[in-house]
Amino acid sequence: MGDYTEITMIDGVAQILLNRPRHYNALDIATARELSALLLRCATDPEIQCVLITGAGEAFSAGGDIRRAMSHPRGPGAVFHELATQVHVCVTEIRRMRKPVLAAINGIAAGGGFSLALACDFRVMAESARLKQGFTSNALCIDAGGTFTLPRLVGLARALEIAALDEPVDARQALAWGLVTEVAADDQLMERSHALLKRIRAKSLHTFGWSKTLLSQSLETALETQLACEREGLVDCASHPDGLEGMRAFLERRKPLFNR
Repeated sequence: MGDYTEITMIDGVAQILLNRPRHYNALDIATARELSALLLRCATDPEIQCVLITGAGEAFSAGGDIRRAMSHPRGPGAVFHELATQVHVCVTEIRRMRKPVLAAINGIAAGGGFSLALACDFRVMAESARLKQGFTSNALCIDAGGTFTLPRLVGLARALEIAALDEPVDARQALAWGLVTEVAADDQLMERSHALLKRIRAKSLHTFGWSKTLLSQSLETALETQLACEREGLVDCASHPDGLEGMRAFLERRKPLFNR
């Protein structure tokens, strides 16, 4: 547990809480450092199978702490340089981690909080929550991987619309646009989030790791290179206990038991 984040283990799921509720879980340098350390721990701890990120209070995260940046003696540019560096570590850890990472969006996710949620593999959004790109309304450019993930989720034209207009996106619109995986009633957000992770964990997490890596790199990789990576993954999966169990179960016409 840190000053601004908490981690709780729930049946193999590391639940990370952004815990600055009075500031709508805005990301300052200290919070980003704590979050990156927790994500690194999650990536390397064999007891952790999945990661869930959510916010305390009324917000998921309102993004970068502009008030603190504007009051800093070195000026906001210097602050955002350091803050962006720390948040980028968080985004990189999420994308490289060969484990499912889910954002349970309990309230507003804006600016860097919006981009952080988009970096996750899955997003379950409360009905009352809102998404807001946020950066461009403050004459800032989108950061924290948002320019990478947003067009890949919704397409270039929709991403440019979101960047130019910066209208709040409610849960139903977010689902229709493909920004979130599922919408849940406010009082069922955590239940539905853990239920989704349970469904994912019923499959092979080793295979999930390969799928996440291969799909993430596919848009930046030449076909021949991607085919070679797929072959490497297939051979590794076929030799793994989960792969052997899956193939035996197929031949024996029974339900496989993975992640043992």
